[in-house]
Amino acid sequence: MKKTGAPLLQYIHPKKVGFAFYVLAAMLLAAKTVVLSSCANIIPPGGGPRDSLPPVLVKSFPSDSSLHFNAKKITLTFNEYVQLDNNLSDNLIVSPAPGILPIIQSNLKVVTIVLKDSLKPNTTYSFNFGKAIKDVNEGNIAKNFTYLFSTGDKLDVGKLAGKVVLAETGAVDSTLLVMLHSNLNDTAIKKNAPNYFTRLDGKGNFVFRNIAPAQYNVFVLPNEYSKKYDDSTKMFAFLNNSVLIADSGSTPPALLYAYQQFKPTDKKKGGNTATTNKKKPKKETENQKLRYATTAKAGPQDLLTPFSFSFPARVDSFDTAKIVLLDTNFHRIKGYSFETDTALTKFDLQYKWPENTFFKIIVQKDAFKDSAGNTLAANDTITFKTKRESEYGSIRLHFTNVKLAKNPVILLLQDGKIMKAVPLTSNEWFQQLFGPGEYELRVLYDDNKNGVWNPGDYSKKLQPEVVDLIPRKLTIKANVDNEVDITL
Repeated sequence: MKKTGAPLLQYIHPKKVGFAFYVLAAMLLAAKTVVLSSCANIIPPGGGPRDSLPPVLVKSFPSDSSLHFNAKKITLTFNEYVQLDNNLSDNLIVSPAPGILPIIQSNLKVVTIVLKDSLKPNTTYSFNFGKAIKDVNEGNIAKNFTYLFSTGDKLDVGKLAGKVVLAETGAVDSTLLVMLHSNLNDTAIKKNAPNYFTRLDGKGNFVFRNIAPAQYNVFVLPNEYSKKYDDSTKMFAFLNNSVLIADSGSTPPALLYAYQQFKPTDKKKGGNTATTNKKKPKKETENQKLRYATTAKAGPQDLLTPFSFSFPARVDSFDTAKIVLLDTNFHRIKGYSFETDTALTKFDLQYKWPENTFFKIIVQKDAFKDSAGNTLAANDTITFKTKRESEYGSIRLHFTNVKLAKNPVILLLQDGKIMKAVPLTSNEWFQQLFGPGEYELRVLYDDNKNGVWNPGDYSKKLQPEVVDLIPRKLTIKANVDNEVDITL
């Protein structure tokens, strides 16, 4: 009889003990392999490609492009969890524009649209979400996702494409909206909301789709609530003639030039007159003396620009006879003149400066006066020197395809500021001395030949003058003959 707790090996024949150990070891090794293999299957390897795919609509109710639509709620189900952008109102475009905006929410994989406005009969509606729908994990955007339906027995297929350019600069502004008005009265853009509107892309292009066939006026305005041209400082554009959008969808593309008829005024300019006109102390103090800055502080005098006096506030009167230009021997120089800006804060001494020459300007204390009669603290003597010609480069531009009949003016700019405006009378322009640096090039088509850009006027159906960007930079090097070919 077998003893309790006796080792198992004592019941195995001695000749078979070696074989038993071999079998036992093999079984333990196999079991270990199985365990390790099972553990490897439980924990997947890390990493892997990032999800770069946008959400995809898998189901909608009512179905997309439905006819005879009469629902009050729309559900859109996507293939992954989605969320709505915080700026939904800036992205969503409902066409035709409803009087009451729908309520739109997202939950897990579903976006719901609750219609709050009554629908027009026999009308095609589109909901373009722009960049508003994106997945939760990676933020991939379902760009310009659009849901369509019609309350009639067909979907409208009218289409209008085009581009909007800023007339003054030749650049684009993708924040603007393009609008269609079926009311062809000139005052409709000032009083009524548009029938349709759409956004611009990054290149200034736009496309209207699923438009009802009709005659429309086309306008451009900023993306704001009113969508009306009720302020002439707003960016604005219009076509002189209405466009016919037909069922065929073959309407020619439209090109619009946006402009501001008037620039916004700075309400802070001039300060608070209620406080500045209070009692003045009888005794004149140093703080009441006029102060100015000059271009002499910026280094040697530029050969191409005037010597300037700049005041922090308006100067009421000035006497040019009390501002004298002298050479270093204190001999008075002739042939200079003065110009001032409209604000009477900047005064320019114009003179054809020779190179590498010292000058003096004597300013008498009462040469400038403000409205209170304040003057300079004392007579002033300013000494300065002009630059050398070797600090400039010459420039010669050769133009191809220049349309002289359109009165072109070449504009050279730095940091958005026009440094030189050159009316072209031939296909070549040359200047002996030109400041070194990198310049942006534009061409203004100067309709009224006044040398500056002029905005449009909707009341007169007057389009703005057009500026085109020249797609290259102009680099002027000092002490070099710079010669460049430009194709317009």
